[in-house]
Amino acid sequence: MRRREHGLRSASLVLCLALTIFNPAGAKAAGGGEILVLTVRGPISPPVAEYVERGMRAGQERGAALLVLELDTPGGLDASMRVITQAILNATFPIAVHVAPSGARAASAGTFITLAADIAAMAPGTTLGAAHPVNLIGKSDETMIAKTVNDAAAYCRSLAERHGRNGDWAEKAVRESASLTEVQALKEKVIDLVAPDLDGLLADLDGRELRRPEGPVVLHTRGLPVVRLPPDWQHRLLGWLADPNVAYLLLMLGMLGIFFEISHPGVFLPGVIGGISLILAFYALQSLPVSAAGLLLILLAMVLFFAELKIVSYGILGVGAVVALTLGSVMLIRSPATWLRVSLLVIIPMVAVTALYFLVVLRLVLKARRRTPATGREGMLGAVGEALDDLAPAGNVFVHGEIWSAESPDIVRKGDRVRVTAVRGLNLQVRKDRED
Repeated sequence: MRRREHGLRSASLVLCLALTIFNPAGAKAAGGGEILVLTVRGPISPPVAEYVERGMRAGQERGAALLVLELDTPGGLDASMRVITQAILNATFPIAVHVAPSGARAASAGTFITLAADIAAMAPGTTLGAAHPVNLIGKSDETMIAKTVNDAAAYCRSLAERHGRNGDWAEKAVRESASLTEVQALKEKVIDLVAPDLDGLLADLDGRELRRPEGPVVLHTRGLPVVRLPPDWQHRLLGWLADPNVAYLLLMLGMLGIFFEISHPGVFLPGVIGGISLILAFYALQSLPVSAAGLLLILLAMVLFFAELKIVSYGILGVGAVVALTLGSVMLIRSPATWLRVSLLVIIPMVAVTALYFLVVLRLVLKARRRTPATGREGMLGAVGEALDDLAPAGNVFVHGEIWSAESPDIVRKGDRVRVTAVRGLNLQVRKDRED
């Protein structure tokens, strides 16, 4: 019995010695499971943040060995960026951010996301940096700007130093909008490696040891299945709606649809389309830096257009509406970032089409106002008929396909053309038509 216990103890010591030799740092292996790949192309927005969070949850449920985020972004909203970085920092498995493919960039918010990852990698021909915070709500006082910059700089440095990267450059990227190529970033110790593609990245990561909050982890990526998790239709739809140009077009379509329904009650379809478009537009605009002044100018333009149809202003209200619509469209989304503004190539045609639409409607309204009524008492005034008898001064006339009793102060012979000047009950007052 003692010999058996002694043998077990010896085997245990040998096993522990072997583990110590082959894993001297006491790092546990991140093997098994699978490698999940997420792809982010375009601005960092709430739908993108939700997509990344969904990928993180999937990785935890599947027991992923590694999650790779392929990134190509010009930047995005600070709130969405912080949601993504917090998800990365709190992940229970390793996260790698790969700025790829060649020609991609991780600018502004993308810099924070890259530095937050356990592995920061870039493909050849990519850039990183320009992380100075963008003022999304117009002009602010210098104190608020300084607070925003200081907070962003400290956050960026913290993310970099958490993984032993160059904190000085991270702060410089915020304060001075510094940028680096992949070669410079590797030399400055801002990233961990340069990999041309996903296969190259996984090959370089195999056997690499990471410092994680729970302790050192050794990656074993060779032979593991790679599973891509593309955005589902819902996230793609929400991402499409978050585009400033799409949000603007939905807003204008919604307002035009509602206006058409108000001016032509009972059609229903324009009102339904307009209502749905407005709801989608408001959803999209809540994730964008909308200017209240711009939105109010667009609403004022619609009010002026409507007033032009009800009040004869000889075009003054219409001109004011076009000016308000143009200014409101330009001011609707205020941001120094060009990708976060409504394009003039969208604004100019939209304003022109809207103005043309109201011009056509206004012309039809004015034409209807000038048209002589064809029915009722008013429709008889000015009507031309034929005398069926000699009016001396009374007799019968044929007007609008009917025989009427009529009186005339003129000498009217049978067969003469007469014009109605007044209607008194069932009797017409007529005069001889001088055009005869």
